[in-house]
Parts: sequence; structure tokens; C-alpha cells
Amino acid sequence: MEGLYVRKGEAELKLPEKTIRIPIYEGSEGERGFDISALRKETGYITYDPGLVNTGACDSQITYINGEKGILRHRGYDIEDLAENCYFLEVAYLLIHGKLPSKREYNAFSDLMNRNSMIHEDMHNFFRNYPEGAHPMAVLSAMVVSLSSFYPEMENPVANEDMDMTVTRLLSKLRTIAAFSYKKSVGEPFVYPSHKYTYCENFLNMMFSSPVSDYKPDPVAVRALNLYLTIHADHEQNCSTSVVRFVGSAGSNLYASISAGICALWGPLHGGANEAVVNMIEGAIRDKLSPESLIAKAKDKASKFRLMGFGHRVYKAYDPRAKIAKRTCKKLLEKLGSSKDPIFEYAMELEDKALKDQYFVDKNLYPNVDFYTGIGYRAMGIPTSMFTVLFALGRLPGWIAQWLEMRDSKAQKIGRPRQIYTGPLKKEFVPLDKR
Repeated sequence: MEGLYVRKGEAELKLPEKTIRIPIYEGSEGERGFDISALRKETGYITYDPGLVNTGACDSQITYINGEKGILRHRGYDIEDLAENCYFLEVAYLLIHGKLPSKREYNAFSDLMNRNSMIHEDMHNFFRNYPEGAHPMAVLSAMVVSLSSFYPEMENPVANEDMDMTVTRLLSKLRTIAAFSYKKSVGEPFVYPSHKYTYCENFLNMMFSSPVSDYKPDPVAVRALNLYLTIHADHEQNCSTSVVRFVGSAGSNLYASISAGICALWGPLHGGANEAVVNMIEGAIRDKLSPESLIAKAKDKASKFRLMGFGHRVYKAYDPRAKIAKRTCKKLLEKLGSSKDPIFEYAMELEDKALKDQYFVDKNLYPNVDFYTGIGYRAMGIPTSMFTVLFALGRLPGWIAQWLEMRDSKAQKIGRPRQIYTGPLKKEFVPLDKR
């Protein structure tokens, strides 16, 4: 085992045929796991774990989560400290390089971002040929996988310096692609990145500036965007991150792996949930449904309705990212003069009612990161179709860090889960003329 995994004894597994001993390993934060990598070879058995909810597919030094205590740390730093004290690019540097940057390193990183923010002019033809109304996530995933064609030197870097340039280019260009995908969806001309702006200022400027408006990024919105991207930066082995590692395990390049992760994130049960939260609340307000009504529908076993933005596969306490998102959303609305935003008011009342309901208490259903981020993006003027794109932009440094760790792991193997076959037994084949 790699990293800080330490062997902590053995467990005994009694099978009908024989008894075997399974090694127990412990991580740096006390998490314990059985090493079953030789189980099938030794016994003929496999484990059955739909969704891999109890299966550790790797060991990692990037992100630590304790769902029972509501803890999230990146490289040892609490998410609250990073969100309150760092720019998003500092957190991106931390995830990818394993340490927070010095001032000199941060300035060099930022400068490199600006110098590599343009995309190849021929890629504009791709944007223009997408059908009107194409979802920005569809455009984003396709454009990312196309990067390796326009920048072939980025596909298979051989030295660490080459990889640093590849990573920086991807971080910078994805922001430009994301903004361009929005401009394409609304039929407006593209706005190029500018050396005058920071990472988040540039994104907002490329989103909202136009030949007929003198747009200036609002410092309040810039700060909120930094916070929202930071709390999305990485989240251990979630669906999209696992996809990035899985695709990368086949030897696929960084761009193909990230594109696959974007497609996974698009799902409404993953990154698309923040869009679903806003749509749910807007629909409830339109239909004059009270928060109590939504809660009652969610508790009704005969109903297919799901209360979006509540509950999490890992967290059994309040999602620490949701606390930051809520505070940020409140400050944003207050400073923009929209503190009485009906969506935000409804969301807070819905949260209050749900957390007092015994059903939600018993099932540990707390607001997750998706519950308030969409409301904050909406306050900035970002349309719902772009919410998941912003999630992808924030998650990108985590995906890159996970891909790099996967690539350099001595224990890495191509992803190949087993299954338990439940189909028909062997059948006699009947030729076509006799069927």
C-alpha cells in the first residue's frame, strides 16, 4: 500500500470451504480498511457492493472527509480556512502541487494563467457550428476533449515542466471555453480574456461583457465566485472523480479523462443538483406550494418527488460546504440589494422546517453544497444552464490532482470491477432457419 497507509493487523474471514486472514490497513486519519485485492485469487469469491459505497478503490493524499463529523480538508487544511483566506487559484495550486504557494509562486501561477487563457482561433468554428440552444455542458465536454488535437504537445507530456504547462493551460482554457459556451448559447459574440483581470474577474467579464455594455466585474460577485469555486475544488472519490481516475487508468490522456468527468458531473444526481434546487423552488413558488407541502411530498412513500439539495452519500452531519455557501449567498444578496430574494427566503424557510422535522433528523438529511450555490449564482446573473459548468470549473483542479496521483501511483491498475452474473444458464443454439 502507498501513502500513509499502515498495516494494523488482520481479520479472519470464515468461508464454507476454508478460513483466510485478510490484512487490515489504517490511513493517517484513522480510517480502516480490509485489503481484499487477493480475495478472488485465494477463495474464488468477490465482494458485492453496488455503487461501490463501501469500497476503497485507491489511497489518496489529496482530500479527507469525515461525514459523521462534517469535516472536509484538502492536503490537511480545513475547507473553512481555505474558503475564507484563499483565492481559488491558491487552492488549485495546493491540490495540484501539494502545498500552498508562496507569493512568488502564486504570482507566477497567475501570470501563467493569463498568458495561456486564449484558445486556438480555429476552435471558434466548433462553437459556431453547435446548434442554437446547445447545453453548455455538452459544448464544454466536447471542447475539452478536442484540446488535445489543437495542442498535441499537451497530450503526452514527458517532463514535470511539460506537465505543469499542460495543467496550467487546461485550468486557464477551461475557463475561457466555459464562458464561450455561454455566449454561444445566448447568441452573443465571444469576449476574449484580458490581462487586466484576475481568474474570477476574467470569467465574469467574458460572461457578461458585450459591445453594447460597459461591464465591470463587481468585487462582491468576484469574491463570491472565488468562494463557490473553492468549495467545489475537490471532494474525494465522488462519481465524476472516480470516472476521471477510471478513464485515466486505461492510459487515456488528461483531456479525455477530464471530458469524461464533465459528462459524469452533468447528471442531475451529481453536479446538476444545484440547477435542480433552483428549478424546484421556482416551481414551488409558482404553484403556491409551501415548504411544508414539499416536505410532506418528500416523506410520502407513494410519491416520486425528491427534495433536491438535501442529504449526501457521505455526510451524516451538516455539509461544511453548505454552511459556507449559505453565508456567501446571504452576503452576496445583501450587498447586491436583493436580501429579500424570494428564492433565498423560501430556501431558508425550507431548511428551517426540514431540520425540525423528525423524519429528516432521523435520516441525517441536511442541506448539501447544492442547496445554496445555485441561488448565489442566480443572484450574480448566471443562468441555471451554467450552474453545472461552474461546478466543473471549480472541480477541475481536484480532477487534475486526482489524475496525476493516479498516474504516479505504483499500485495503479486499469479499472476492471467484477460482477455477479444473474442471466440465463447455457442454452442450446438454434440456427436462424429453425427459429
